[in-house]
Amino acid sequence: MNSDNDLQIAGDILEVPHLLQPPREHPATVAEFVGLARSIAVDRGQWAHLVRYDATTRWYHRLRTGPGYEVWLLSWVPGQGSGRHDHGRSSGVLTVLEGALTEHTARGTRVLAAGAQHVFAPGFVHEVVNDALEPAVSLHVYSPGLTEMPMLPRSASRSAEGTTAHPLCEARPATA
Repeated sequence: MNSDNDLQIAGDILEVPHLLQPPREHPATVAEFVGLARSIAVDRGQWAHLVRYDATTRWYHRLRTGPGYEVWLLSWVPGQGSGRHDHGRSSGVLTVLEGALTEHTARGTRVLAAGAQHVFAPGFVHEVVNDALEPAVSLHVYSPGLTEMPMLPRSASRSAEGTTAHPLCEARPATA
C-alpha cells in the first residue's frame, strides 16, 4: 500500500477539506452530507436571520429537505439540553455554528466549539447540552429524514429504550 497518500498522512478525511467533494444539490454520501453542512455553515445568510432563542425549550426549525434527508437548525440557551437519545434509523452530521455544546456519549464527554462537526450512524446514543454561559446554534443533517428520536434513561440499554418521539420529530412544513 502506498504510504504517502493524503489520507494516511492526515488520518481523518473530515480533517482534510480539500479532499471533500463540493456539495451536490442532493447529497448521497457521508462526505457529501458533511459538505452540505459546511456549505450552509459558512453561508450565514441562509440561517442567521431564522435563529430564535427560547428560554423555555430548545428552538428548532427545519431548514431544508431533499430526497432522503433533512436539515435542521437549533438554538440552545445556557443550560438547555437534548436528553439522552438516539436518532432511530437516521445517520447524521452535527455542526456547531455558534457558541459551544457539550456532548456526552458512552466514550466520554467532549466540548464541540463553533465549527466542530460530528458524524454519527443510526443507533448512536448521546446527550447534547449547552454548558456555556452564551447561547449556541447548531445545524443537524439527518439521512434518512428524522422520524424518531427515542429518549433513553441515563442507565438504559438499547433493549430498554423508550420510543417516545421527541418534539423535533413533529411534522412541519419544509422551508427551503
